[in-house]
Amino acid sequence: MTTPGFRPTHVVPRHGMPAWEAPDPARPTVPLDPLLPVQLLERRGDWGHILCANGWSAWVDGRFLVAVPQDPPVADDPLADVADPRPLLARAEQALGDYRAAVEALAAGGLDGESFRQRTQDLRIGVVVDGESVWLYDTVQGRWVYGDGMRLSTCATDAEPAAEHVAQPAAEPFGGDPGHAPTRVVTPPDGGS
Repeated sequence: MTTPGFRPTHVVPRHGMPAWEAPDPARPTVPLDPLLPVQLLERRGDWGHILCANGWSAWVDGRFLVAVPQDPPVADDPLADVADPRPLLARAEQALGDYRAAVEALAAGGLDGESFRQRTQDLRIGVVVDGESVWLYDTVQGRWVYGDGMRLSTCATDAEPAAEHVAQPAAEPFGGDPGHAPTRVVTPPDGGS
């Protein structure tokens, strides 16, 4: 059951994370599942008080929560080149079917743990449906796209920006730490913001 008005602000990292009843390491509780959507209610230093969709709340190390976009990108995002969500949905459905088949084979004893890992290691899927909105992971292009039922636009990408669009970093990174790469400023291909 989803708590009325629940709107996730973050997700749990892909390996899950420990949780505590209070911002006190001596009071652990049940760990959180990987990629669980949560709403960050409060911060106290590194501690984050979160709410889950079922109304359960806990304290976590807020530094490791992964923020989700609150507002979808605009439909005329210049990075988008996928107009129809159906091919991405078909690939996601196929990947989910392949994963389900591997899980069933593992549960039936037809696969051992190593065979299961080998069979599933290249499977990637990412789908979030929220009413008319959908976020899909495009495994071919390595990016997340947002769709409103009519068209898709890029939210985030795994790809490095093209060299001609990257501003040159300063000679020394901010703070003088030569072991830490500076943040890169990326200019969109159209020169806009």
